[in-house]
Amino acid sequence: MTAATSSTLFPQGSTPGSYAATPRDADAVLDGLDPEQREVATSLHGAVCVLAGAGTGKTRAITHRIAYGVRAGMLQPASVLAVTFTNRAAGEMRGRLRQLGAGGVQARTFHSAALRQLQYFWPKAVGGEVPRLVERKVQLVAEAATRCRVRLDRNELRDVTGEIEWSKVTQTVPEDYPAVAAKSGREAPRDAAEIGRIYATYEQLKRDRGVIDFEDVLLLTVGVLQERHDIADQVRRQYQHFVVDEYQDVSPLQQRLLELWLGDRDSLCVVGDASQTIYSFTGATPDHLLDFRTRHPGATVVKLIRDYRSTPQVVHLANGLLSQARGRAAEHRLELVSQREAGPDPVYAAYADEPAEAEGTARRIRELITPVEQGGGGVPASQIAVLYRVNAQSELYEQALADAQVPYQLRGAERFFERPEVREAGLLLRGAARGRSTDPALADADIPSQVRAVLGTRGWTPEPPAGSGAVRDRWESLAALVRLAEDFAGSRPGATLSDLVAELDERAAAQHAPTVEGVTLASLHAAKGLEWDAVFLVGLTEGMVPITYAKTDQQIEEERRLLYVGVTRARHHLTLSWALSRAPGGRASRRPTRFLNGLRPGSQAVGARTLGGAGGIERGAAAPGGGGGVRRRRGPVHCRVCGRALTDAGEMKLMRCEGCPSELDEALYERLRDWRAEQAGLLGQPAYCVFTDKTLLAIAEAVPGTGSELARIAGVGRRKLDRFGADVLALCEGRELPSAVDGEGDDGAGGSHSGDPWQNSTEK
Repeated sequence: MTAATSSTLFPQGSTPGSYAATPRDADAVLDGLDPEQREVATSLHGAVCVLAGAGTGKTRAITHRIAYGVRAGMLQPASVLAVTFTNRAAGEMRGRLRQLGAGGVQARTFHSAALRQLQYFWPKAVGGEVPRLVERKVQLVAEAATRCRVRLDRNELRDVTGEIEWSKVTQTVPEDYPAVAAKSGREAPRDAAEIGRIYATYEQLKRDRGVIDFEDVLLLTVGVLQERHDIADQVRRQYQHFVVDEYQDVSPLQQRLLELWLGDRDSLCVVGDASQTIYSFTGATPDHLLDFRTRHPGATVVKLIRDYRSTPQVVHLANGLLSQARGRAAEHRLELVSQREAGPDPVYAAYADEPAEAEGTARRIRELITPVEQGGGGVPASQIAVLYRVNAQSELYEQALADAQVPYQLRGAERFFERPEVREAGLLLRGAARGRSTDPALADADIPSQVRAVLGTRGWTPEPPAGSGAVRDRWESLAALVRLAEDFAGSRPGATLSDLVAELDERAAAQHAPTVEGVTLASLHAAKGLEWDAVFLVGLTEGMVPITYAKTDQQIEEERRLLYVGVTRARHHLTLSWALSRAPGGRASRRPTRFLNGLRPGSQAVGARTLGGAGGIERGAAAPGGGGGVRRRRGPVHCRVCGRALTDAGEMKLMRCEGCPSELDEALYERLRDWRAEQAGLLGQPAYCVFTDKTLLAIAEAVPGTGSELARIAGVGRRKLDRFGADVLALCEGRELPSAVDGEGDDGAGGSHSGDPWQNSTEK
């Protein structure tokens, strides 16, 4: 899909805001495509599978493929059905095809295409009119729960509704729900039998009232095509060629509908990326993409790996995330190659608490949007996004951005064309287009001038109002319409105000809103398919990413893919941050997400070797006296929080800057101090001879679990490891130690355990 900031129904050239002329002929359609995209565009016979990484121009490839086929006379426009997953994506595809000279091609969502066919064939297949469509099923689900004498709170109601939707797209009937959910490893929000009863009652309520839901549209269309071969044949005569975008998100029900459309033909092109499968909770599965060659043995497979979106630094991090992935989707991951010039390294930021993280993010955004001539980054606010795991995280960032006087917009909030000021503006522009304006000077003005004059009567001004709030929000909406008019006039020199109004109507029908000049706040799921110059990924702690309820290996890997999607939204600037505690003054017990292990400075990948590690991170000869000694770190030591090279001995011992937030386990630190005092008394030496305060702090922050992990902490040499290692590891595990009285060895060690000082600590 397109960029968040420059997406439009008017197709673009190679840069945001530029518009390409309609190609003069079929060969000209291929101009500007890279070799792999050209292969996609010219492979018009048989099944084609396009494996397209993030930012590799997949929409460009498939729209040029359709346009090339149409312009070369190999495809009739009315015989092509291009299917995607959102109205916005379908609207964009239609716009691009129109600009490429392939108007008349059907580009729709699965639901839209199915509903259109259902409405057309229902009188013939069933008789009468299609039942009324219920857009929001939550109220019916709530009523079904009440009839089943089950009380659901707001969150449970939403979750049970989601379970019903999942059941329907996986073609699971109510009586089978408990067994199928258990087999699928789903964690039901309520007792599975209860959900099954609510599901059955919900279906009965719909039948009683003669209504259907969105999933029924697909189910009923599948039913008609399966039962009425004459209707299926009629659909197949109409549509000879199919293109499916985002194929990794296809559900079993959508796949079944696609198979019925296709029949026994292989005139199908699918596009997808298994590494961007993030909607499995809705029934989506990448299996159809990964099994494509099995179902279509003669298929052409094209891999798009040239990333035109992100800098090499962003792409390197994205590739690193997937390099640690596991599972079937990971086996088919694509190694992206950036086609852009180098940019800044990703920034990793740790904060003491969540409010501090929000405020720090807002400050950095303020710096980015400050004009270059004033010492800032000069990045437009609309080119910046703050992405989080759950919507509940947005409130802190809304407040922080408002306090910093940074405009923002919530993605997934009220739809643009449903805002009162936008509806009112549409009515006024429609009236002006019909000659009802009271200003005669408008008749000879260009489109942008006419729009500015009309909207100026309702609050638009060349300069934005000060501050934030409702007045600013209203102005941002009207300003977005003005910018849209300017872009439209640039792409359609001979167009009139009536043409613009028609374009607005088409956008409203597709919910394809223009850009609002403000920072985007969105969940990682809502950001799929979009891109920005600068992206802030926030709240990246264990328990949030991966989310705490992700238990199975498959669920954990989907969380990793979700972070990958977030990283690949960034074109140039990327910041990843986390807070060590929830509230100010809270215990700093949180850890950054495991997915960044081995990628952020000072961290080590899970499963990586601890001795002699790859990349020369740890080198050196074995300790004297035999093989297998503990290897010591050489070379620079970096802060494990901010990544700065450390030179101060105390900071090097802590492996962090003094000013960086601490991850101290305070209870462990106190236990270690008490233990050290007891050991010092037994030895008759000062406490620092056992371990210094800095070493104890480093241990309490790192909480080592094995001897090799303990040995990597500065101040823990071979002698102290042998003498005190077992006690320290036992304290780190939370075990109580017997009082250290008798039993010291001849060397006077105070350790209360014998044998290999860390052997037992690795057995958990």
